[in-house]
Order: sequence, then C-alpha cells, then structure tokens
Amino acid sequence: MDVIHKMDETYENLVRYQIELEQKNTELEEVQTFIASVQSSMTDVMIVCDVEGRIQQVNKSLEALTGRAAADWVGQPLSELFAPSSKALAESFKERLLKQPVHDCEVSMIGTEETVPLSLNCSTRFDPRRRPVGAVLIGRPVGELRRAYEALNKAHDQLKEAQKNLVQAEKMASLGRLVAGVAHELNNPISFVYGNVHVLQRYVHKLDEYLAAIHAGDLDEALEAQRKRLRIDKILADLAPLMEGTLEGAERVRDLVEDLRRFSGGQKSRSASFDLSHVVKTAAHWVLKGARREIDVRIDLPEPFLAVGHAGQLHQVVMNLVQNAVDAVAEHPAPQLRVRGGVAADMLWLEIHDNGPGVAPADLEHIFEPFFTRKPVGQGTGLGLSISYGIVTEHGGTLRAGASDLGGAIFRIELPREAADGGEAEAP
Repeated sequence: MDVIHKMDETYENLVRYQIELEQKNTELEEVQTFIASVQSSMTDVMIVCDVEGRIQQVNKSLEALTGRAAADWVGQPLSELFAPSSKALAESFKERLLKQPVHDCEVSMIGTEETVPLSLNCSTRFDPRRRPVGAVLIGRPVGELRRAYEALNKAHDQLKEAQKNLVQAEKMASLGRLVAGVAHELNNPISFVYGNVHVLQRYVHKLDEYLAAIHAGDLDEALEAQRKRLRIDKILADLAPLMEGTLEGAERVRDLVEDLRRFSGGQKSRSASFDLSHVVKTAAHWVLKGARREIDVRIDLPEPFLAVGHAGQLHQVVMNLVQNAVDAVAEHPAPQLRVRGGVAADMLWLEIHDNGPGVAPADLEHIFEPFFTRKPVGQGTGLGLSISYGIVTEHGGTLRAGASDLGGAIFRIELPREAADGGEAEAP
C-alpha cells in the first residue's frame, strides 16, 4: 500500500510538472513571437554579437539593407558588415564597444548597391552575473534624413536670399524717397546760388566800368556822377550779403550730400558721435516734403542731442517711423505729428506720436516681425519696422510701440548716449 501511495504521489507530481512545463513553453513561445514581431517591425537595423565580435542575430531591416538572409550573417565577423572607411570601428569592438556605450556614431555599411550611412548606437549585453557577453548595435539610415536636411538648408538659403532681396527693395524704396527729398532740397540752395552769381556778374561789369573811368583820369565831378549813376555804394553794400548767401547755399548742398552719403553707407561703417537732433529733423523734413497734405508737426528735441552709432542707419529708422506716421494720418481731418526726445541716466529717448487709428493690441506683439503689415497690397512690404528694429537693436537700444496720448500710435526709441557734461532732462 505504501508503494502504491508513493507511486500515486509521483504520478501527480509528474502531471503537475507536465502542466507547468506546457505553460512555460506556451509563455516562451509567446515571448519569442512577441520579440520576433518587434524585431520584424523595426525600421532600424539591429545586430546582436558576442564578445568576440561575431554576429549572433540580425533583424529583417538588415536583411533588406544588405540583400542577404539572416542565416548568412550568423557567425560572421562584425567587420564584414561595414565599408572600409568604418572597419576600424568594428575591429576595435572589444577595446571600445564593450567598454562604454556608443551614441550617434556615423558609419558606412555595405548595402545591396552602394554603401549606406548609418547613425549607430551600441550597448553592452550582460549575463545574470553582470559579466559582458556581447553587444546590441542599433543603426538608423541617415541618407533620407541627410537629403531632407540638404533640401531644408537649400530652402532656407532660398528664403534668406528672398528676404535679403525684399530688404534691399525696402531700402531702395526708402532711398528713393530720400533722393526725391534731396532733389527738392537741392533745387532751393542751388537756385539762389545761381541767382547770386548772376547778380555778382552784373556787378562786376559795373565795377569794371567804374574802375576803368578812374584809371582814364576823368574829372572828379564826372567821376562822382558816374558813381551815383552806377550805384556803386549800393553794390558794395550788397556784396557781403550776396557772398554770405552763396556760402550758405553751398554749405546746405554739402550737408545734404553728406547726409545722403551716411544714409547709403553700409552697416560696417565705423561708429561715431553725432547730433541725433539734426538727423531727426532732416529725416522728418524730407518725408514731410513728399506728403500730399499739410500736417501739424511739432518737434521738441534738446540741443545738442548727442548719440553714438551710425547716423545714416538711424536716419533710415526715423524716416521709416515718420513715413508710417504720415501714412497713418492720411485720412484724418486734422493730422498731427509730434516728435519728442530727451536723455535719462545713460540712455537717450526719442518718441514719435501721431493721431491716426493706432495699433491694435493684438498686433503689438507682431508689429516688428518681417513681412507683417496692415497696409493694402502694393503699399507696403512689412519690412520697414523689422529693419528699424534690427538697426536699433544693433545699436544696443530698444524700439517699442504703444498707444499715444494723441489717440494714435507712439514709437519710442531708446539708445545709449554719449557721456556729456551738463544737466539731463528726465524721461516722461
């Protein structure tokens, strides 16, 4: 009976072990199926090798990349997969790959028709006792990614070139307005220079006749009569004012040409101290000369108003801001423009106000972005404020927009100022 009882227990144990073994086999098959499905669905190349660098397993992505079955690679040296330029990495497998992980190392693998660049990552495999038994290498083909980057870079270069052309177009538009103002301003001083010179020429003829009479030895009575007839005394009195007017006209022409030279100068010009008041008044004068209607303009700036930087570039900024203000008040029945400035601490400030419709609050955070404009198509490129913002920033300053107490918009510029003796006006 004892023997029979023991046999029954042994049979029960065998049955239980058999059931557990079948369960373990089922779980193992499920795990193997799961791992196989993961490996087959991987788009990246996977290579498993031992500590000697011999291939133990690869996935379907490597089969597709190399055109060879996985069984053909099992047992082969890892270096057989790589192009000559990358064999050194595979040959240093034990010395390098098993000691520390490899991240994003670019290698070239032999493909079906040509070498394929891969971004390779490698991790060491360990046994339960934490001894290295091999490595797992994961490689991602970077050919498509590289071509995408190249296309992106090309598109970016094209966009930069287009933006550069638009910026140049905006500069040329500003330069066109400036040249129109210069042409208008040059006409006035040149006209009275020419007029004065012609008058001087007539005076010279009369002086020649008078002096010729003196040299001829005429009688004193006749000489005095001729002096009165030719109005020599009045001519002598007019000579000094005429010459002063001629010199003033010439100086104005010189100043206009100098302002034009500064404006058209590149950004690589040397920084220098200059009178910002003169720059602002000149820029405003040229823009307002081209306005199609009268605008109530008031300019309140300290004298002198010294700044450090590129006068031509800041001239362009002021012209852009004043032009925007003029455009904003074009439909207003009583257009107004106010320009104020002062100094505070180590900064100087300049404000341009208008009583136009102003800037919508939703547009304030985008107003200095390239190509952003609310003007109708064909009347603005949206680059003027972006260019102005960049110029002011390069000068170490700030350019902000807001609501003016006139009811329209205000643009405020703050710039580092030249250290100068004397009092400072407080900013509002």
